[in-house]
Amino acid sequence: MPPISVPTFSSRGGTAIPALGFGTSPMTGSFSPDTIVAALKAGYRHLDAARKYGTEEQVGEGIRAAGVSRADIFLTTKVSHENLHTADFHRSVDQSLKALQVDYVDLLLVHWPNLKIPLGETMQALAKEKRDGRARHIGVANFTTGLLGEALQLCPEPLVALQAEYHPYLDQTKLLNFVRERGLVYIAYCPLGRGRLFSDPVLAEIAKAKGRSIAQIALRWLIQQKVAPIPRSSNPQRIADNTKVFDFTLSDDEMKRISALKRADGRIANPKDRALPPWD
Repeated sequence: MPPISVPTFSSRGGTAIPALGFGTSPMTGSFSPDTIVAALKAGYRHLDAARKYGTEEQVGEGIRAAGVSRADIFLTTKVSHENLHTADFHRSVDQSLKALQVDYVDLLLVHWPNLKIPLGETMQALAKEKRDGRARHIGVANFTTGLLGEALQLCPEPLVALQAEYHPYLDQTKLLNFVRERGLVYIAYCPLGRGRLFSDPVLAEIAKAKGRSIAQIALRWLIQQKVAPIPRSSNPQRIADNTKVFDFTLSDDEMKRISALKRADGRIANPKDRALPPWD
């Protein structure tokens, strides 16, 4: 079977972001370029990296080994929260481009906010990377609605995406509505709840009725909200299976049943080693 063709979601200004991406955060402390080869072979063209992950070298090696044209890949990387002062920011991007062995990334994100560094300074540094051609598009990750609103006002170049955790156990209604109203694309990490969804009886029932996997149901739930999930896996079969989410739909009732799974303790990514604003 040939690789799938992934549709795109459009942000303000018409930036097209693939509706399904592949996460590259290491799952067990290591990451192989073969995983990227498997993802590209399966049809993924949106690869999500970060300086903090320590996998950029392997991502770049996998891209080259796969033989897929750089122009056909939507490549994201991120600048970590400790590098948001101007000089540190540019140095981090230098390191990312060198590790990936590319001249530019398609999307450059601020990985996490840092309340100790002026947001205006960070937004100026982020915008300069776009103006210098080292990032074709820019955005932020893990920002609350309040911080995202400030970032949109302070950044002299348009932000096109917000990346944040989202899966059926975490209610992100307020953040998603805010992102939609401002014409950004929401990119969802931890879309499978780091495996927590796999034993859920509601998802299992819907998956059985559809003849699909629980992972496919959870990913489809996001895509029908025009949210772009970035699942990760080291298993080539699961990598391929997770792309098979564009040839079926969930009914309104099924969507509501899945949305009702939200829970107060649903958040997974919640660092305790730094000051963050209250989540929405």
